[in-house]
Parts: sequence; C-alpha cells; structure tokens
Amino acid sequence: MAQFTTLYSGSSGNSAVIEEDGNYLLVDMGKSCRMTTNAIKDLGLSLDNLRGILVTHEHTDHISGLKVFTKKSPCAIYSSPSTLDVITVKNQIAANAELKEIGKTQQEIGGFGVTAFSTSHDAIDCHGYRIVTPKGKTFCIATDLGYLSDEVHNGIAKADLVALEANYDPIMLRHGSYPQHLKVRIVSARGHLSNQECAKKIVQLTQEGCNKFCLCHLSHENNTPFVAKQTVADYLEKAEIEIDHDVLVKVAKRNEVSDWMEF
Repeated sequence: MAQFTTLYSGSSGNSAVIEEDGNYLLVDMGKSCRMTTNAIKDLGLSLDNLRGILVTHEHTDHISGLKVFTKKSPCAIYSSPSTLDVITVKNQIAANAELKEIGKTQQEIGGFGVTAFSTSHDAIDCHGYRIVTPKGKTFCIATDLGYLSDEVHNGIAKADLVALEANYDPIMLRHGSYPQHLKVRIVSARGHLSNQECAKKIVQLTQEGCNKFCLCHLSHENNTPFVAKQTVADYLEKAEIEIDHDVLVKVAKRNEVSDWMEF
C-alpha cells in the first residue's frame, strides 16, 4: 500500500511525503528542520528510511529547512542542475550536502522511479515530479505553476493520485490586501494556479481515469479550504461527476500534518 500526505502546505511552507512499506521520499522542506523532523516522527516514520528529498525550486517556502537538515543527515538532495547551483551559491544548503541532479527521464531513488517535468513559475528552473512506487503505484505533484502546459499534463496524467496547486480565488485576490504588483505576479503565467484552473484540470484528469486528488499550496490571504474544494466540486458537478463519490478530493492543511491518502 502506498500513501501520500503533506507535513504542511501553503505560502508559508511546503513539504510532502510519499511512502510505501516504511520507505519514503520527501518533496521540499519549506519550514524548519525541527518542525519537519517532528512531523515525520509523528507519522511513525523513521529518518533512517528517508530515501531522498526532491526539491521543486529554490523559493524559501520550499527549502528553508534544508540547510540545518543537511548538516545533520546524509540524505541526498535531488533537483535540476540549475536549482542545485543556485541553492549552493546562495548558501541555502549545508556545504557537505550530497546533491544529485535529476532530469526528465525516470531515475531510481531508493526503489522509487522519479521523473521531473517543468512548471512555469518565477524560479530558476521549477519542476513537478511523477513518482512510481516500488509496487507500481503512481503519484504526481505539481505546485507553483502559472499555467498548465502540455508538459505538465503529460507529467500528471493517468496517475493514481495527483497533488495539484489550488492557490487562489480570483475574487478574493482582486479585492484582497496584496499590493498590485504582487497580484499581477500571482495571476501571471509564471505565478500560481487559481481554483478554477485547478478544477478544470481535475475534471479532465478524472475523465482520463484518475480519481484521487489533493489540493495544495493554498494562499492564506486569497483562498480557503472550503472555497477551493467547493470550486472543484462545482466544476465536477457540471461534468456530471460527484465529488467524494466518483472522485476523492482532499485539501492539504496549512500548518500541520494532513491525513494519509492511500493510492
């Protein structure tokens, strides 16, 4: 049995876990080392069974715990060459950290098959990941993306479970307190994904065979779990798909560990 959860998810920090038979991968570590390791232990997982950390990009809410963690742990860090270069140059990771490049062909990491795909975000080289567990289950994660390209769709299609960004509600963003330049950044092609864009993609993915989703990276100021899930439910209903019956949709918690999702 494979499982997925988030340790925390949102604009203040992101980290996800993909586990099977006690072995697991992390995607990002955007809060403190202490908070992250405590959350891992609360899940009953051993740090000895962490097979690797996949980094999506260099923004602080995805890597802020890495420097302390890599001082203490021999676990390898995987990302694109450009991302590894920038976190090294900016001293965002321990000098003795084991850094390994990952690309767009499947690579074996501790029994998991991992393939990266590009996402459009204002980072040096942002990626999502398609992960095949040792027993053949497929999990995909795509957050921090301004739009859903064909490459992203191919990266997440026909998976057993997809974690997809639902960052903001356009009306909440438009009338919210963010300065105009930040609003422009968020809605740009190198910004974040709206609830509506996420919902449209979930309908398409459901029609193609996927029936488990987790909404991730919600904005604290411009979204709520209820609004995000309801938007997805409305789009599914229009496609005659019943949420929580035909398809399972969960919302990742912002500051605490979410419930496991089996896939």
